[in-house]
Amino acid sequence: MSACVPIRTDDDASRTPPRRSRLGRSPRSPRRPHSPPGSRPPGGRRFCFPVAGADLSASISVFLIALPLSLGIALATGAPLQAGLVAAAVGGIVVGRLGGAPLQVSGPAAGLTVVTADLIQRYGWRATCAITAVAGLAQLGLAALRVARSALAVSPAIVHGMLGGIGVTIALAQLHIVLGGSPQSSAVANVQGLPAQLADLHPAALSVSALTVAVLLLWPRIPGRTGELVRKLPAALAAVAGATVLATVAGLRLPRVDLPSWSSHALPEMPEGPVLGLIAAVLTITLVGSVESLLSAVAVDKLTAARKTPDVHIPRARLDRELAGQGAGNVVSGALGGLPVTGVAVRSTANVAVGAVSRNSTILHGLWVVVAALLLVPVLDLIPLAALAALVMVVGVQMVNITHVRSVKRNREALVYAATLTGVVLTGVLEGVAIGIAVAVIVALHRLTRTRITVEEQGGVHRVRVRGQLTFLAVPRLSRMLGQVPFGADCLVELDGSFMDHAAHEALHDWQTAHIAQGGTVEFTGRAGSRISEPASETHGCCRPWTPWRNHYCGSGAQAAAERESPTVHQLASGLSSFQRNTAPLVRDELARLAREGQRPSQLFLTCADSRLVTSMITASGPGDLFTVRNVGNLVPPPGEESGDDSVGAAIEYAVEVLKVDSITVCGHSGCGAMQALLSGTPDGEAGVQTPLQRWLRHGRPSLERLNGENRTWVRIAGRLPTDAVEQLCLTNVVQQLEHLRAHESVARRLAEGTLELHGMYFHVGEAQAYLLTDGEGGAGRQSSPGDDGEGEGLNSGAVFHRVDPAVSALPVSGAAMTSRSSPASRSPLVSRSSLISRFSRTTSRTTSRSSGAPRAAEGPHAPLEEFPVRATPPCEPTGPVNRPAP
Repeated sequence: MSACVPIRTDDDASRTPPRRSRLGRSPRSPRRPHSPPGSRPPGGRRFCFPVAGADLSASISVFLIALPLSLGIALATGAPLQAGLVAAAVGGIVVGRLGGAPLQVSGPAAGLTVVTADLIQRYGWRATCAITAVAGLAQLGLAALRVARSALAVSPAIVHGMLGGIGVTIALAQLHIVLGGSPQSSAVANVQGLPAQLADLHPAALSVSALTVAVLLLWPRIPGRTGELVRKLPAALAAVAGATVLATVAGLRLPRVDLPSWSSHALPEMPEGPVLGLIAAVLTITLVGSVESLLSAVAVDKLTAARKTPDVHIPRARLDRELAGQGAGNVVSGALGGLPVTGVAVRSTANVAVGAVSRNSTILHGLWVVVAALLLVPVLDLIPLAALAALVMVVGVQMVNITHVRSVKRNREALVYAATLTGVVLTGVLEGVAIGIAVAVIVALHRLTRTRITVEEQGGVHRVRVRGQLTFLAVPRLSRMLGQVPFGADCLVELDGSFMDHAAHEALHDWQTAHIAQGGTVEFTGRAGSRISEPASETHGCCRPWTPWRNHYCGSGAQAAAERESPTVHQLASGLSSFQRNTAPLVRDELARLAREGQRPSQLFLTCADSRLVTSMITASGPGDLFTVRNVGNLVPPPGEESGDDSVGAAIEYAVEVLKVDSITVCGHSGCGAMQALLSGTPDGEAGVQTPLQRWLRHGRPSLERLNGENRTWVRIAGRLPTDAVEQLCLTNVVQQLEHLRAHESVARRLAEGTLELHGMYFHVGEAQAYLLTDGEGGAGRQSSPGDDGEGEGLNSGAVFHRVDPAVSALPVSGAAMTSRSSPASRSPLVSRSSLISRFSRTTSRTTSRSSGAPRAAEGPHAPLEEFPVRATPPCEPTGPVNRPAP
């Protein structure tokens, strides 16, 4: 499989010389997996610039989007219009070649419009170019320090609020141009001047702007085949082109694009002004541009990973290299008299959507901008400025993203978002971000110190609910509320928080010790009912750790349907990744010990292959505890009847003779498909030929004959009769397979020696309830040995499956017994099995049976410690300061 083979990227190929054979020629060089069509092998000779067809078409689409947007952003900042084209060309060629995100498209972006406009008003255009170049040097320095990942630590609410505030400021400024006027110096001034502008409308500018906005909004919504055809032309280009045609045909007298000769293009000069102000200007461009570029690179990675076609491997973004590429782009753009450069989400999204397969599409789009700037000046001079203003105004409005607003509201960050947006609009970008950070810190401190603790009695159990983080500040209130629980009472402490410091943990531990010493009981749970010593699932919010391994979907609609189409690989890879990340570090030492000492399980566990039976979950066992054999119907073929399939007999012999297990358990379950097939009959196939499944099920016919025999004895569940014939046969089958076990020579010999015990077990899937087999007299559930009085009568005189009571914890299981082999004299397999199954009944069965109705499962790293009990810890005792994510 190609997914298991490391794939070299373009960068790796450029650094690694081709391997030579002894004849001096390069060995066979097949095309690398997932290489774009038309690309050449890494070791081959290249006489031209290799460009895939997909990159060529993508570059044209991105160019058609970038051209009007670059002119519009230059207009919005008050810079020369050529500056937008320079920045677009540099962003495509320089950043496209040097950056670390292959499919990200860089250029002038709306996110820096407000900052750049303010710098131009304060220092002039040529000084702003110098500031841009110095900001690029600062980005190169940050890339050298490898701090790109640190930019992702900024709260999304602050970033989205900053972009939303910039969008509002842009929209307010461009609205004046749309109406035929001129923008003011600030957002507040634009709002104050809006009534006067509305009273003095310019019909020509308003008509062109209205057409531009209408095309932008309606173009993506054209239905049918016509829509598919016209959408090949970007909406931005169609809107500007339509407005230009209208203004030209109607002869409207409007301000238009005026690109002066490139010979008079303004270049940078040294800025003059206070040093602190210049430093603040450089830092503003550096920080805003870097954060926007890096977040855009991460978003492009997600879009690329989710793309179905083309099936081409795209390397993930290297953020430090991307930051260096942005720095180099700003140095070149500033030196050539261009606007600041940053990663642009709109163009990058289009680049991914139209099928780009390498960075060549980005570079080519920059070349097309250069060609247009040199050869298409007469065409560009026809564009009305009102059309460009309307285009940028719509982009500004779209920066206030409704999806982002819902996300921050759902995560209780709406206050931070609103404060940042308002601060950017009223005071500026840098000041607004500072306000957002301050509000975020205040909100975090408030949540950390706010803890709600209540005590109430329900059904004789005192329930203490703790909402919020438990720190030393909450210890006095916590101690006071815990003191309201009467001595000797049963108490359930429900902790709903993500952090508990040492002071709070010690207070809880001391109170628990004193309360238990006075005859009470204490249990600690999370909000969804899981014990805090049992790490919860990191998967879906409504699921348990085992649900991803069955056909379970938390999503709905299109998302769930998409998951159902190919769930296997995704679930397996996700589960393996979760194990390596969370569980492997916890079990690695124990598995290393087992690898050194070899397996020494105490029990052979023979059960059905049904996917609903998770043996480690039902028995609360871990590595090295059970030697498990699974087959269809939990069948044990009698000796001599295997007919070429000795796998079960071989496993029994190996467990009994080599591993020297102390007991064997046969476990049946409700709703067994094999038993249903036996009851409905298993007719032969065509021409009397039996399928492998039909041949295997013949080993279950003795169970069916035992059920239908004249001298049958009913096998039952204590307290009730079997619900139907299938359950009756499932119970009878367990008894019958135990008899088949006794017929094996190695098992019979160990039974005669008194060193082996047989057990029967039944698991009701729908009830999540385990039952252990005892004889009709209510005995110990052990299969009598041949030397016992009344041989064979124990199970034939009315075997009974008894419900495992969660209170069987009186039969303790030590940690040593769980992880190391102990002598038969020191450990009873029946006691261990009963205790383990009882432990399941106390904990897992409760959450399993109600998982679909649970309001919400606690989130946190998934480490199934309950399935690997390496030490004996009372389940209600907190084992250390709790630090788990909030639900």
